[in-house]
Amino acid sequence: MSAFEKPQIIAHIQKGFNYTVFDCKWVPCSAKFVTMGNFARGTGVIQLYEIQHGDLKLLREIEKAKPIKCGTFGATSLQQRYLATGDFGGNLHIWNLEAPEMPVYSVKGHKEIINAIDGVGGLGIGEGAPEIVTGSRDGTVKVWDPRQKDDPVANMEPVQGENKRDCWTVAFGNAYNQEERVVCAGYDNGDIKLFDLRNMALRWETNIKNGVCSLEFDRKDISMNKLVATSLEGKFHVFDMRTQHPTKGFASVSEKAHKSTVWQVRHLPQNRELFLTAGGAGGLHLWKYEYPIQRSKKDSEGIEMGVAGSVSLLQNVTLSTQPISSLDWSPDKRGLCVCSSFDQTVRVLIITKLNKI
Repeated sequence: MSAFEKPQIIAHIQKGFNYTVFDCKWVPCSAKFVTMGNFARGTGVIQLYEIQHGDLKLLREIEKAKPIKCGTFGATSLQQRYLATGDFGGNLHIWNLEAPEMPVYSVKGHKEIINAIDGVGGLGIGEGAPEIVTGSRDGTVKVWDPRQKDDPVANMEPVQGENKRDCWTVAFGNAYNQEERVVCAGYDNGDIKLFDLRNMALRWETNIKNGVCSLEFDRKDISMNKLVATSLEGKFHVFDMRTQHPTKGFASVSEKAHKSTVWQVRHLPQNRELFLTAGGAGGLHLWKYEYPIQRSKKDSEGIEMGVAGSVSLLQNVTLSTQPISSLDWSPDKRGLCVCSSFDQTVRVLIITKLNKI
């Protein structure tokens, strides 16, 4: 691919903030996004911005008692577009951004900070009930149905006597019909656990030797296809989730992507083979996954096992001297992306020529 054909990553808008931004998410079917974080005085904040004439216009600012770590629109309807958030106090809240004084749903979900959140069953993505998953420093991963108060519908916690590990990231997947659904969780010690919500069982686990910072399936609403896991020490792993071998598990390929921690991974909504990784040194890398000629083969005993593909770097750019803490593609406009970094700056990026790949 020549330099002229390569995608270009362009910083379209950048804005400095007076607080630490932990997460940012596009509001579906709009030119708006929300940012979440904490003020220096220790309170939490949600801001709603709209892109207008090449600039950002602040539409609403909501200050809350606890710093807000993470958020998702994944379990809401397109009509309501409610934001679910996890905070430093272990609380799960769902907010109507039009009337944010009181949450429409609230539960003290965890004993410690909620590090990660994901949603499924909303926005027309994924079959089945709307559900939210939260992962916490208290070592538990819980699944919530926003129509059901107080108690989680599933609770994955360490068995008695087992050390609790800090859960850093969670992701839904396999929601291709009314019954099937999985949650994948990544932990500070490198553990990755795949929980089958239909059978309420641990389906698979592995360890990638370094803390797991971010996990994402290439699509939530299809039969499991690929899973990307990013880690400390600059590596990411792509697992082919189509074929599970009874002892070897899923085939994978790993890549040394950044010189430091890979904080985030996000797949392009319009093309699941393209994904962005965000690094601790302020870099963004755009990757393409190539499938092997055959995705499975038989081992010496005739049992099917997966075959991993390969990844190639399409483009990379350094945006900041600080880690990029969050990253979100626009679900509506191909190549539009928002990211936040610990230099208290939010950037709206345009990534060109993605339809040519």
